Amino acid sequence: MNIRKKVTLFLLIVGLHVACSPAHRITRDLQKKSTYTDHFTGIALYDPIRQRTLIQYNADKPFTPASNTKLFSFYAGLLSLRDSLPAFRYTIRPTAAQGDSLIFWGTGNPLLLHPDLSDTTLLAFLRNRPEQLYYSPANYTGPRFGPGWAWDDYNDDYSPELAPLPIYGNVVRAVNKKVSPRRFADSIRVVNNARPGLRRNEFSNQFVRPDSDRPARQDVPFRWVPELVAQLLADTLHRPVGVVHLPVSADARLVRGMSTDSLYKRMLQVSDNQFAEQVLFMASAERTGAMLEPITELQRTADSLRYPATSAKWVDGSGLSRYNLFTPNVLIDLLKKIAQKVPQKRLFALLPAAGQSGTLRSIPTADKPYIFAKSGSMSGVYNLSGYVLTKRNKVLYFSIMHNNFTQPVSEMRRRTAGLLKEIHQNF
Repeated sequence: MNIRKKVTLFLLIVGLHVACSPAHRITRDLQKKSTYTDHFTGIALYDPIRQRTLIQYNADKPFTPASNTKLFSFYAGLLSLRDSLPAFRYTIRPTAAQGDSLIFWGTGNPLLLHPDLSDTTLLAFLRNRPEQLYYSPANYTGPRFGPGWAWDDYNDDYSPELAPLPIYGNVVRAVNKKVSPRRFADSIRVVNNARPGLRRNEFSNQFVRPDSDRPARQDVPFRWVPELVAQLLADTLHRPVGVVHLPVSADARLVRGMSTDSLYKRMLQVSDNQFAEQVLFMASAERTGAMLEPITELQRTADSLRYPATSAKWVDGSGLSRYNLFTPNVLIDLLKKIAQKVPQKRLFALLPAAGQSGTLRSIPTADKPYIFAKSGSMSGVYNLSGYVLTKRNKVLYFSIMHNNFTQPVSEMRRRTAGLLKEIHQNF
């Protein structure tokens, strides 16, 4: 066989191999199958060992990320937060007439009396102090909602208000017609033929429920005001707590509380919007004691990522805003940076695991999970970005984004799980 024929045969074999490769088959499906073409789909798959992109499909097109945005807040926390969370700042001021005063400020920590993950550091500190207690909210002057949040979501559990010192998760929890905090029990009115469930007045902490309401658990955000925080603390401590509007003093001491990973785990696995937003508050508190500026911290983190302006727009911590935009490739770059900062065992324990934990519990897998990722969904949006372990024991980084579909989110979740199963088995 002459050299020309050998070269031709070699090229033919290589061509057949490429045409039959898993990456080629999946790319062809992305281009032709209605599973991916009946809406806007973007996919990026990356091999970190070979430092090679395996699949690219609309990977440089911006998508609404929904809760995939929490991966950016997670990274902001990795850059700024320590192993334990900042709980509060305080100072003591001598007062001749009434004894000393203890003034404390929030750091944005959302765990004070939280109904699902409570940190009692502040309560334990204040309980037996001999001074007069005063809370100051002067270190945050920003808005109560993020940019682009839906105004009529104020009654939904996923939309608690932003605050310098959240308390009880900034929600009223109703269980079997009993409410917590108990202070709100007298603020609920039973109304004939009212809409189902517990509903709050948009601009006040007055609630209504129908007389025929069935016992159920429901969380409804309350209007956060400093005076309410002081009252709720006083109810728990059984002693007065006042409100003053004083800036954080230069000698204020920072007290730390619960482990940071405990917050990250709930934020990522349950997709807790409040925790993601308040991470930016606490990151700001780590940098400066004067003012809490979560948007400044967001911008600082975004600047460190150095993504092109045409590839990303990041406006809030949770992903509630539809103003957020990221490409699959931007998310792949973020996954690289996260993996460089967090050991794999710890990272996989924090992220939802398919078939096992968090928002991926319903995705079926084999005997052990092989998908560790953050989902993000809202009307017409389902995304999943993270790490997939293949049968050859490779860890690949992926971002799969679906926008502008009319099918149920569960259908997009099923399609995404099917694609990742194919990647798991063939790469």
